[in-house]
Amino acid sequence: MIGSDARVAIVTGAARGIGAAVAARLARDGFAVALLDLGEDGCADAVARITAEGGRALAVGVDVTDRASVDRAVARVADELGAPVVLVNNAGILRDNLLFKMTDDDWDAVMAVHLRGAFLMSRAVQRFQVEAGWGRVVNLSSTSALGNRGQANYAAAKAGVQGFTKTLALELGRFGVTVNAIAPGFIETDMTAATAARLGIPFEDFKKAVAANVPVGRVGTPDDIAHTASFLVSDGAGYVSGQVLYVAGGPKD
Repeated sequence: MIGSDARVAIVTGAARGIGAAVAARLARDGFAVALLDLGEDGCADAVARITAEGGRALAVGVDVTDRASVDRAVARVADELGAPVVLVNNAGILRDNLLFKMTDDDWDAVMAVHLRGAFLMSRAVQRFQVEAGWGRVVNLSSTSALGNRGQANYAAAKAGVQGFTKTLALELGRFGVTVNAIAPGFIETDMTAATAARLGIPFEDFKKAVAANVPVGRVGTPDDIAHTASFLVSDGAGYVSGQVLYVAGGPKD
């Protein structure tokens, strides 16, 4: 059973996929975990799985693009679980399209969730980390940050996440806070399944085509990212900061 004095972690976009896997792994590592998503009810199953294993978990609804919503959510976590010292900025959306088809809303929505969301969440949590003299921030980037057809908005946002990560590492290191980014390659999630559906390709065929070009010969899973996050938030990773770790089954430029 995880004690009431456990360190507290926040994971955004935690209802399913990578976020749910990261939250579950951090709970097994001994953290009390707040699972944040747009709808609190969406995290109920993930919370139930954690508590069934003896962990402490809390579901909180939040709009990461809205300052007041973020501040309320973080305050609730601090009140009900304790001061959060770990933050995993995972919340994200896709609005893929070629540039000439991409709307203003497509661009703005992706920028708001990925960049404004990471900014607002990090700003709200950092004061608890500074007070504790210890903290970890893990931001989710993507191999798309290197450029990807049909993802001008997403690629730009994820590249921005990397610059944001390196800047926070410079600012917060003196307070015992490390800040790193994980840049996944193709991960089997509802989001990538939706991409296959948009392209009119059966998901299994889509995965096989991707795996054929991955050096390790398979696509990634949410657990692959969860293991990486587990390392980056550990005490043993205290000398790792400002890094972007590509978890893509092979090297990336």
